[in-house]
Amino acid sequence: MEEVLKSRCGCGAERGSGWAAIVAAMCFAAALAGCAAQPEAREQKPRGAEEIVAERAQAKWNALIADKLSEAYKLYSPSSREVMSYEDFVRSIRRGFWKTAKVEKVTCESADACEVQVAIEYSYKGSLIKTPVSETWIRRDGTWWFVQRS
Repeated sequence: MEEVLKSRCGCGAERGSGWAAIVAAMCFAAALAGCAAQPEAREQKPRGAEEIVAERAQAKWNALIADKLSEAYKLYSPSSREVMSYEDFVRSIRRGFWKTAKVEKVTCESADACEVQVAIEYSYKGSLIKTPVSETWIRRDGTWWFVQRS
C-alpha cells in the first residue's frame, strides 16, 4: 500500500526526495542565465545618424566654449582641415566669445549629409544675444564631420 501512496514526478524522482526541487532550481537558473546573456541586445537599438551628428555637433561647440580648440578642430572634415591649418583655425576663433550653445535640430536629407541647427549665445556690449546657427555635417568613411563654409 505504501508503494501506491508514493508517486513520482515527471523526471522519475520520488516526491519528498528533493530531486524535484533541484531540477526546478536548475531550470530556473538556466532560464535566468539565458535572459541575462542578452539584455543589451534587446534593449539597445542602433543609433541613428541624427543622434550621432547631434552628439558630435554639441561636442564641437562645447570644446569651442571651453577653449579646447584642438578638440573642436578634430571634428572638422578632412577637407576643411586641408584648406585651413590648425594655426589658421586658432587665429579665426574669437576666444571667450560664445557663452552657450545647444543643438536644437538635426535633419539628414541623405545617408551622408545632415543640417544642424544650433542656438548660440554670445556677449555683445554687455548683453547676451541668442542667435541660430546652421551647420553642415557629412559622413566620410563612416565618420561624421563638420564642414567649414567659406
